[in-house]
Amino acid sequence: MLLDFNIGLAAALLLLLLLVLASFRVLREYQRGVVFQLGRFWKVKGPGLVIVIPGLQQMVRVDLRVVTMDVEPQDVISRDNVSVKVNAVVFFRVVDPQKAIIQVENFLMATSQLAQTTLRVVLGKHELDEMLAERERLNLDVQQILDAQTDAWGIKVTNVEIKHIDLNESMVRAIARQAEAERERRAKVIHAEGEKQAAIALLEAAQMLSKQPEAMQLRYLQTMTQVAGDRASTVILPLPMDLLASIADRRPVATAEPAPPPDQR
Repeated sequence: MLLDFNIGLAAALLLLLLLVLASFRVLREYQRGVVFQLGRFWKVKGPGLVIVIPGLQQMVRVDLRVVTMDVEPQDVISRDNVSVKVNAVVFFRVVDPQKAIIQVENFLMATSQLAQTTLRVVLGKHELDEMLAERERLNLDVQQILDAQTDAWGIKVTNVEIKHIDLNESMVRAIARQAEAERERRAKVIHAEGEKQAAIALLEAAQMLSKQPEAMQLRYLQTMTQVAGDRASTVILPLPMDLLASIADRRPVATAEPAPPPDQR
């Protein structure tokens, strides 16, 4: 009888020791434990050593580190009716473990689905050129909307980055033609601006040369000197009319001799 009592006591002590050992939990610095007592929320514990009474209490671990979630490529139709595929990456973390466990069944899945829907809705309000040129502003818009909607789940969305915007081949060719036309337009504008500046410079030079006719003659002789240095077999030089006029003015004018009187016989 005494032996049976000792065996029962040893078994009870062993069971109690196992229960005590099972009640100790260790949470790391980036972890928190949401403790439920008889099915009702009790408190958030951690980090460090946490005691959870088996059978009476249950604990759910929550990671507080930043989660990097890849958003699958989404089919988006822009405001100018262009179909593109867009994928992004979302950075978020849990700031309130109680809400993340109680308010939503699976906060990772819920955040992923919400990010996909928000990405399609936000990008669908913009044209293709805005998607390609104003990506930072679109990232901020998506991040603000996600942060506002996940606040009730105890989640903080820190950043959203659109990674790729995939276009079909026909749209890529159309964009290439548009870029080529834009470069040609800029080249024509630059050429016209250069012609305008050259015309202004020539006008100023003509006005300066008109003040001294000798300067024009010197410029003409200098041009002849430059052309003479070339090895061309044929040289064509325009002869300015003002130079001929100046030469004609300097030529002495012959006086006409009076006609002899008629022979009177």
